[in-house]
Amino acid sequence: MGTSLKSKFVFVLVGCTLFGLLPGSTVRGVAQADLNDTGPKTGVRQLIPETPQYGGKARVELDPRRTSSLRFAVIGDYGDNSQEESDVADLVKSWVPDLVLTTGDNNYNEGSAETIDENIGRYYSDFIFPYTGIYGDGAQVNRFFPSLGNHDWRTLDVNNLPYPYLEYFELPGNERYYDFTWGTVHFFILDSDTNEPDGHKDDSVQAGWLQTQLANSIYPWKIVVMHHAPYSSGNHGNTAWMQWPFAAWGADFVLAGHDHTHERISPEGDIPYFVNGLGGRSIYDFQEQPVSGSQIRYNGDYGAMRVDVFSRKIRFQFINRQGEVIDDFSLVKQFEIEYLPLVRKTSP
Repeated sequence: MGTSLKSKFVFVLVGCTLFGLLPGSTVRGVAQADLNDTGPKTGVRQLIPETPQYGGKARVELDPRRTSSLRFAVIGDYGDNSQEESDVADLVKSWVPDLVLTTGDNNYNEGSAETIDENIGRYYSDFIFPYTGIYGDGAQVNRFFPSLGNHDWRTLDVNNLPYPYLEYFELPGNERYYDFTWGTVHFFILDSDTNEPDGHKDDSVQAGWLQTQLANSIYPWKIVVMHHAPYSSGNHGNTAWMQWPFAAWGADFVLAGHDHTHERISPEGDIPYFVNGLGGRSIYDFQEQPVSGSQIRYNGDYGAMRVDVFSRKIRFQFINRQGEVIDDFSLVKQFEIEYLPLVRKTSP
């Protein structure tokens, strides 16, 4: 066993969280470890350098057994005021998520102001702030983050913008595409529709915004959400114009809808892509030949995704309205922290 070392330290979090703190936070305390040894240390497993008095970087592996720090649900192609939508909404609420994301088509069939509250607020008003509809009081803070689908773009104002959607929600940025952070996750919500004024291809204004935001993000998990699926084995198939270099730009996952199925796709050398379109509208068939990298394909019933984010682990599950877990996928990361020891004391 190596030499026992006890030292006071200051941790400056760079790309991870520690004890619930966000990147950029400072943590003061005392670490004790055997040099060149790793093991559980109050939820953190540390690799202590031999000369910690000089500062530097230490590889830190956060314990995945800690309680989930964030839970969110993902629904897609859902908003048509049906029994199926109601069943999925009840499923989502039973998970008590911190927030709800959508992969678009929030308001069938024409995206009109007359239907938007009964298609969305009737089932999800508890997550929406500010909420001005007739189905309850709404949330204290906004916990509902939609993306625009092609059906949401069917009712336009004089500026050719989907005004029922833009007036119903109060979202960051220009509200058509935007980003926000929650816990250890940085979310990027895109508008994949061809009507988007800032473009929908990888050389567009919107794409340039995403590339910059991803490059500047200090959060350990970066998730991109949109409607049109870059890859899909469903009826619509691949959406070529949305096959942006997400992995090269720094994204960890891409969530989409449009095809009314559930699918997990891992193209060779790329990040995982999910198709999530079973929120309540209808169910599509799959094409005879699945796309390359397709891992899981399901169209047996309606459902939603439950995502749990832990210290260094993220877990995606697709669960149907009967409560059956159809897909269960996890990814574990290691993060680095920088630290500056203040005093070193060698213990007996």
